[in-house]
Amino acid sequence: MSTAEGPVSVADFRAAMRLIVGNVSVITAGVGDDRSGLVVISVVSLSAEPPKVIACVNRSSSTWPIIERYRHFGVNSLGPQHQRVAERFSGFGGVKGKDRYEGAEWTTLKTGASLLADAVAAFDCSLDEMIDRGTHSIVIGSVEAVRTQDAGKALIYWRGGYRPLEA
Repeated sequence: MSTAEGPVSVADFRAAMRLIVGNVSVITAGVGDDRSGLVVISVVSLSAEPPKVIACVNRSSSTWPIIERYRHFGVNSLGPQHQRVAERFSGFGGVKGKDRYEGAEWTTLKTGASLLADAVAAFDCSLDEMIDRGTHSIVIGSVEAVRTQDAGKALIYWRGGYRPLEA
């Protein structure tokens, strides 16, 4: 582990971040064959009035330019039953782009972004702004529509793996 005497290494930073429990969400963007998505652990509320969310998206991901092009995205908070969805959107097995959407039911609400039909919570967002910092962009979205299906369960990420959480 690094100390206060030297800079924090990437390995030490990642090891420490894995000890922070995070909700697993899938960010979706694009339409039809021109869509992709990725798993994020960093979706938070920015404002309730008006409703806004922020997420951090790696600029080297295939999803980042699609968010920029279409100016919309979906945030899909996952439950334990969605672990395979999380794995597909994490790129397990080399799955990319529109193929990540296979094996789950998707719908749209207002912007055209794909939303997981049985997501614990789904936010349909129009893009406000992307602020570049380091390797990522802070993506700010106005929430245009929301759906919830609270079953008292969530999928979390902790210590490098997906884990179920029940109320």
